[in-house]
Amino acid sequence: MSDAVRDGERGASGESRDDAGADSHEIDARPPTVAIAASLAAAGVAATAASVASPTGGALLGVAALGFLGGSLRGSARVLTWGAAVGVVGLALAGYRGAPPEALLVAAVGLAVAWDIADHGVGLGEQVGRGARARRNVAVHAGSGLLVGALAAGLVYGVTLAVGGGQPVAALALLLAGGIALISALR
Repeated sequence: MSDAVRDGERGASGESRDDAGADSHEIDARPPTVAIAASLAAAGVAATAASVASPTGGALLGVAALGFLGGSLRGSARVLTWGAAVGVVGLALAGYRGAPPEALLVAAVGLAVAWDIADHGVGLGEQVGRGARARRNVAVHAGSGLLVGALAAGLVYGVTLAVGGGQPVAALALLLAGGIALISALR
C-alpha cells in the first residue's frame, strides 16, 4: 500500500481531497445585495410619502427602513417584523393626524413592498446564498408585489371616496383594513 493511499489521499497542504472540496460549497447566507437595495428604495418612498403628510409618521417609517436594513444584514425575520410594526404605527399616527389618504396609501404600499422584498431577500440568502444571481428573481418579486399593492390601494381609495364622506376615522379604518388585506395578499 502506498503512502498516499494510507494517508487518505492527502494533498501537499495536508488536507484530504474531501476536506478541500467541502470549503468550496459553503454559501454566504446573507441576502443578495439587490434585495437589500430594492427594499431600502421602497422604504424610502414610504418614508418620503409619510413625511409629506406627517413628519412624525415619516420619521417612524424612516426607523422602519433602518429596521429593514438591520434585519436584512442580520438575516433576521424577527427584526424585519419589528421594523414593519414600527412602520404601521407611523402610518396610524400619520392617519390620526389627518394625513390625506393618497399619501397614506403610497406610504402603506411602499412599506408593504419594502417588508416583502426584505423578507424574500432573507429567504433567498438562506436558500441560495448571496453569490447567486438573484437580480431577475428580486425584480419579478418586487414588481408583482408593487402590482398587487397598487391594485389594493386603488380599491381602498375607491372605497374611501365612495364611503368616506369626509370622515377621517372611517377613512383610517378603511385604510388599515386595506393594509391588512394587502399584507395577506403578499404572503
